[in-house]
Amino acid sequence: MEKIITYEDFTKVDLRIGTIIEVKDFPNAHRPAYQLTIDFGDLGIKKSSAQITTQYQKEDLLNRQIVAVVNFPKKQIANFMSECLVVGAVKANDVYLLHPETKVKNGVVVS
Repeated sequence: MEKIITYEDFTKVDLRIGTIIEVKDFPNAHRPAYQLTIDFGDLGIKKSSAQITTQYQKEDLLNRQIVAVVNFPKKQIANFMSECLVVGAVKANDVYLLHPETKVKNGVVVS
């Protein structure tokens, strides 16, 4: 275990379900990545850069629901502004996206 946090720390993290509606290559990224456009329902559309090119093809990501942190500040990554952080499990430097078992409404809170 890395660090112990309080329950109040955890409640500050806003995890939501979103659907990937667009996937583009990101040739300007330092490491191979995609540019994702994600629909979070009432929260709107957000963009994210994700280093998931070794496990996922672009066509496999389109219309896939994912989990993301939506309350980080925007972050400039090369010539792209990332607005959320897609969440995944990391194994041997590969990222496996977390997602709901069944389709749910975009924007649903993950707790």
